[in-house]
Amino acid sequence: MKNTTDLMLRTSEAALALGCSTDTLKRKRESQGGFLEAGFHYFYGDCTNSPIIWNVQRCREAFHKRGVTARKALEEAKK
Repeated sequence: MKNTTDLMLRTSEAALALGCSTDTLKRKRESQGGFLEAGFHYFYGDCTNSPIIWNVQRCREAFHKRGVTARKALEEAKK
């Protein structure tokens, strides 16, 4: 198995590796109002029809960070 810190995948493969849909992954891009940043979490090819390539580990870390923050906020709201 590849080292996941360097795992760069196309959208459909990255979504599968992250356990989310391709639409969710695309919606989380900063260009769509999300938190995943171009040039860090994902990369465009040199042509308009090139696939977006995702850094799976960086995306996983960003999803985790957002999840932890959301859970903390929920726990605080319950108090």
